Amino acid sequence: MGVLFAIASAALYGTGDFFGGMAAKRLSIWVVVPVSGLFGLLTACAATAVLSPGVPLRSDLELGALAGIVGGGAIACLYRGLAIARMSVVAPITAVVAAVVPVVYGIAIGERPALGAFIGIVLALVAVAVVSASAQEDVSGKPEPASAGLALALAAGLGFGLLYVILARTSHAMWPLVAARTTSTLAVGTLAIVTRRFGSPRPALGSTAMSGVFDMFGNVLYLLALRHTLVAIAAVVTSLYPASTVLLARLVLRERLTSVQWMGVACAGAGIVLIGVSS
Repeated sequence: MGVLFAIASAALYGTGDFFGGMAAKRLSIWVVVPVSGLFGLLTACAATAVLSPGVPLRSDLELGALAGIVGGGAIACLYRGLAIARMSVVAPITAVVAAVVPVVYGIAIGERPALGAFIGIVLALVAVAVVSASAQEDVSGKPEPASAGLALALAAGLGFGLLYVILARTSHAMWPLVAARTTSTLAVGTLAIVTRRFGSPRPALGSTAMSGVFDMFGNVLYLLALRHTLVAIAAVVTSLYPASTVLLARLVLRERLTSVQWMGVACAGAGIVLIGVSS
């Protein structure tokens, strides 16, 4: 069950990232992040009312606030990277970094996945690495600079990896998501207003809203996954989210999938099967 929640989380994360990247192509991240955060906050409140009614733990709120600071920075870096470079390259690089951090954390706290699950984790990591090593040309055929979006992708991956770890330390109720999104939205929104970088989201309001909603539903499903499986497994499977980002980029933006990327998809599928069977 935990793996199924993680797979669904990955699909929603990837879809949210695609919409966020699309919005960031038309709007400043100083508009996209706080506005999408507001829609994410509304989604988190609804999920909490249904799944975790009652009084929140103080530790959940504190960890949630920390997650908001880390996650807000990670989302800003990712959306900016998706806006200035190929989505089919930036998303997988972010994912492989995000997957490594919780695996190391899980091993450090004593988690020991079964051999089949461990092999599946390795295959999943190989999958996102292989996908990121794909075409070095953009849609128009011009060579893409190797450094385009790379620093942003690495920073976003580190932030998301830490976010996975922070959420794993909560009670797995939904309250940390409310605290996280409140913190990040207020922090980025206030900074955007003070520096006069905030503007109207109307040119891409639909994409901005969808990015916040899908991203938050991905967070909800990740917490549900943690209730049923190890953090190393949940985080790695969730980190396969670039599959939906790349697919949407192919369908909507006509970004091409190479044979190498298809090999990565095959590795991802094999990894999920092994993790699921061994969990």
